[in-house]
Amino acid sequence: MTYSRIAGIGSHLPEKVLTNKGMEAIVETSDEWIRERTGITKRHIAADGEYTSDLGVQAARKAVDQAGLSLDQVDLIIVATATPDLTFPATATIVQHKLGIKQGFAFDVHAVCSGFLYALATADSFLRTGQAKCALVIGAETFSRILDWTDRTTCVLFGDGAGAMVLTAEEGDPAEFKGVLKTYLESDGEYCDLLYVDGGPSRTKTVGHLRMQGNQVFRHAVTKISGAMTTLCAQTGVDIADIDWVVPHQANQRILLGVAKKLGISVDQVVSTVAEHGNTSAASIPLAFDAAVRDGRIKRGDTVLMEALGGGFTWGAALARY
Repeated sequence: MTYSRIAGIGSHLPEKVLTNKGMEAIVETSDEWIRERTGITKRHIAADGEYTSDLGVQAARKAVDQAGLSLDQVDLIIVATATPDLTFPATATIVQHKLGIKQGFAFDVHAVCSGFLYALATADSFLRTGQAKCALVIGAETFSRILDWTDRTTCVLFGDGAGAMVLTAEEGDPAEFKGVLKTYLESDGEYCDLLYVDGGPSRTKTVGHLRMQGNQVFRHAVTKISGAMTTLCAQTGVDIADIDWVVPHQANQRILLGVAKKLGISVDQVVSTVAEHGNTSAASIPLAFDAAVRDGRIKRGDTVLMEALGGGFTWGAALARY
């Protein structure tokens, strides 16, 4: 049976760092206020002339190198982003060009903070059905470009960055798969007005700024994410207690802890990078996954559960054996 092996992982953060102290000079806030409500201490901000595709390219190169593969083996690129370089063409095609890749196909997925999971599920389907053999799945964002820097309830939360995962099609016994085991996705447009950007080519002819009703998002996030995780584990026959690591979307520390508490998961098993990166939307899961691989927490053979909720709402989970 064909499955998607996680061959490599990589990430990239812009050089510029904006600390909470730095935020105090921009908007009425304080380091203490941000830490208490979000757990965030700093975030990275893309430089002028540094685009979402540039961050994605850097993460992709690291992931391919870690996989021990070459770029001429990649025949599928999916970029999950809510902050594309341009309205069109797809940022994935720009990444493809910057990497010098001529073969295969490339496109974007837009599910905001759940974007990486949606891209991962899509790539997994292409590999399992034989339509591709080596996929680059990238989450890349420059959210600093769509923030209202006068709104302290949102601008302190987000940062820029990119993460990438290389998937290769392999044959094997399902009981011995070392890759994507199963994904689970949901959405409900009823909640679109709780987390959105107030601009777009069709409606306003502008880019717009991010708007969020934070308390409402928090309430739905804990319930919907924990539900997706429970459903996925039930579908795969994997007990929550058998999960080695949870790699969540890094929205804020309160949501991470809330989900862990609801499911009885030890906080020590939850990979958290939100303090260092802030919320990087579609980039946050691969950024956190890569950090945990590099520091030795996530090892080959570990069972990893990924989860996210984003604007839409979109939400879901993915179970993998690394």
